[in-house]
Amino acid sequence: MGRMSRRAFTLGAALTLAGVTAGDAVAGDPVPRRGPALRGMWLASVANRDWPSKPGLTAAGQRAELLAHLDTARARRLNAVIFQVRPAADALWPSPHEPWSEVLTGVQGKDPGWDPLGTAVTEAHRRGLELHAWFNPYRVANHTDPTRLVPTHPARLHPDWIVPYGGKLYYNPGLPEVRRFVQDAMVDAVKKYAVDAVHFDDYFYPYPVPGQTFDDDAAFAAHGAGFADRAAWRRDNIDRLVREMGQRVKKARPGVRFGISPFAVWRNRATDPRGSDTTAGVQTYDDLHADTLTWVREARIDYIVPQVYWNIGFAAADYAKLVPWWADAVRGTGVRLYIGEALYKAGDPAQGAAWQDPAELSRHLTFADSFREVRGHVYFSAKEVGEDRIGAMARVVADHYGRRVTPDS
Repeated sequence: MGRMSRRAFTLGAALTLAGVTAGDAVAGDPVPRRGPALRGMWLASVANRDWPSKPGLTAAGQRAELLAHLDTARARRLNAVIFQVRPAADALWPSPHEPWSEVLTGVQGKDPGWDPLGTAVTEAHRRGLELHAWFNPYRVANHTDPTRLVPTHPARLHPDWIVPYGGKLYYNPGLPEVRRFVQDAMVDAVKKYAVDAVHFDDYFYPYPVPGQTFDDDAAFAAHGAGFADRAAWRRDNIDRLVREMGQRVKKARPGVRFGISPFAVWRNRATDPRGSDTTAGVQTYDDLHADTLTWVREARIDYIVPQVYWNIGFAAADYAKLVPWWADAVRGTGVRLYIGEALYKAGDPAQGAAWQDPAELSRHLTFADSFREVRGHVYFSAKEVGEDRIGAMARVVADHYGRRVTPDS
């Protein structure tokens, strides 16, 4: 592709790929939305991805880093931070159910001397930011050795709850007692803190690992009667988690929203005619046993943030094909659609040419503005929002975020 004239060219090509032309209403001038859009960033704590920068910082050092991320969000004219507060069956608040996370002190279960979640809620609101509490329901550890967990860890007390798979430990979603427990652990934070939303990411059943089997034979034998096959039973387990969690969140703190950010491909069209025009190697319905389309169509969640982590024109999963698919999925449901954006790819030398162009993400927002159903964007993740290797985030702000806004939530 050429230089600057490609902005118009790329948008036109993207619209063509999406099956519309410049004369179609959906692809003409941006369609006015009902109120300001959500502008979010994920703030990941797992493996010290974004925060804290390393385990073992002093409480003052951890707090200073956290506030710096919130300040960066405000400086970039964002209005929401999705803060990972339960990265691996642990907690970033004083929980009666699970130990303090080792990302804080380097020692699981050790009190860090302050309350990160409580501080995040207070300080985010002080800056005019929403604070969404991000939980991972079933991941227990990024290793398979239960003895490395603190002795009082629920996975140590209930070894029948866990399944080693792909070099990690997971709670077994097929056990009703596990489903109740993880909900209890997460709802505890909702009861204690004025969070604006509860947020799940894309991990339900784990992503497939070639040559390995997720061993839930005993759970299937005990609880799988009446299902056509194991896959249908697994999907029902995740459906129950989503439905029950949504109900409990509303009961614990009315007004708090419940959102999920899945892998962006529900199913490929070749697998299911209702699926997207993609050829992705993973399909959430089949591989993660997460029926995201049904959750939207039945309005079991308040918002969805598909991780559309590909560039416009990417053959296997084109941004310009997935955004219209998701816009159609939410239409008429009342579920808000935000698009997850792969800021982390911008300027990464391991990525293709599209991601070396600082304007790629800005073109995403220009394209998405053609769809009334798109109510905002969320960027992965906080570290890149601050570092902004090639100026892609600055370009988004300059082109699309001319002033601060409060999200229409």
